[in-house]
Amino acid sequence: MVAADVMLGRARAGDERAFGELTEPYRSELQLHCYRILGSVQDAEDVLQETMLAAWRALSQYEGRASLRTWLYRIATNRCLNSLRASGRRPRTAPVVPPFLTAEPTRRGEPVWLEPYPDALLGDASADTLADSLAGPEARYEAKETIALAFVAAIQHLPPRQRAVLVLRDVLGFRSAEVADMLATSEASVTSALQRARVTMAGRLPGPDRERAPLPRSARERDLADRFATAYAADDIDGVVALLTDDAWLTMPPVTLEYQGPEAIAAFLGEARDWRTGMQNRLVPTRANGQPAFGCYWPDPHAPVLRAHGLLVLSLEGDKVSAITRFVDNSVLPYFGLPRTLAG
Repeated sequence: MVAADVMLGRARAGDERAFGELTEPYRSELQLHCYRILGSVQDAEDVLQETMLAAWRALSQYEGRASLRTWLYRIATNRCLNSLRASGRRPRTAPVVPPFLTAEPTRRGEPVWLEPYPDALLGDASADTLADSLAGPEARYEAKETIALAFVAAIQHLPPRQRAVLVLRDVLGFRSAEVADMLATSEASVTSALQRARVTMAGRLPGPDRERAPLPRSARERDLADRFATAYAADDIDGVVALLTDDAWLTMPPVTLEYQGPEAIAAFLGEARDWRTGMQNRLVPTRANGQPAFGCYWPDPHAPVLRAHGLLVLSLEGDKVSAITRFVDNSVLPYFGLPRTLAG
């Protein structure tokens, strides 16, 4: 405590190195916090930088009534809300529907502007360990669930204030009074927003199948992901379908077309294969949101290279795949250490 107080005094006196040492332990968790609320890796990184700059400039105003971590979360959360308000005033570009699609989707959802989150940004800890270390005693969700793609996608359907309240209360376990102070509102308002958010989340999250999912990075998980990748890269649609649960989903956020069940997913994959006219995928393994993921590459018909075509993330249940989420935006690939091209 004495060392921290000395470091804080130095930072207040203008020592940037001391400020960096004080805040560095919180950077990974703050960026993950921003990602949960914003759904974008790039936006989360930008808001994290804004948060650190704002904290540096306002450090003289930090009175120590709350922990430095809590104070940083207050700044980060409000910066996220500002970002959402600003983005809400800017019209979004309509999502591009794949040109080959004629298969009727199972449903047409709402556009969800979501990006996958690289496991590498979680730091040295695993997804479970990191989330467990961040969650307070009032956290409602299990550690693995709060990082999973399905959970972050569900949060994006909440209004901004409800997102913030749900993440601060049910994911991080801050008390209602702390959340009210962070958001400059009343505890009654926090409680009301939390109740509404919980109802929405309950209707959008998948069933309680976490105990049946393979452990992250386990031999079971690797085996299932490898079998899927082999079949998918070979355009072996029957092989892919054999690995799916009966209620599996294929989605392509922010495209609103969603396909459920082996038959619907097989029809989609068949049209995609025919449209590529024999150009097979090459999948490069990575990890996103604590789940197996792959960079997707297609041959360039005009050059001896394969070009990136987004990222694919798997959700697993038992020894089956319960969801395939296909992202076609290549802008996230650098966060995963994936190149734009591969040698042919």
